[in-house]
Amino acid sequence: MPPFALHPQLIADCHVLGRLPATHLLLHRNGVVPWFILVPETDLANLLDLPTTHRDAVLADCTRVSDALRTLGYPRINVAWIGNLVPQLHIHVIGRRPGDACWPRPVWGHLEERRDWAESEIAALRGAVLDE
Repeated sequence: MPPFALHPQLIADCHVLGRLPATHLLLHRNGVVPWFILVPETDLANLLDLPTTHRDAVLADCTRVSDALRTLGYPRINVAWIGNLVPQLHIHVIGRRPGDACWPRPVWGHLEERRDWAESEIAALRGAVLDE
């Protein structure tokens, strides 16, 4: 079996922040909203197809990111795994709050604004999730 590799589109779209216990932690390059992407090491394409212990560990990582976002002042957390464009299993965990760039609509197809993350912002988000 070949070694695990992140899908090229995820690499193009995200900053790689590090590892959580069950997933690779990525941050979407568009800094308009804090949009994390968690990627478990699996060939399965659907979260619900993971063995129970693996799925529970992945969901625990999602909860960890969600808790960090709430601590940072995001009262709404959007979580989704879609996989229509990137077939590799990945979970979106996005911090939302009233007044953000596309509130209350979903970010997909409605996030017209774009800005890059400052290195200090990336470091702060990494630290908030990874407890650094």
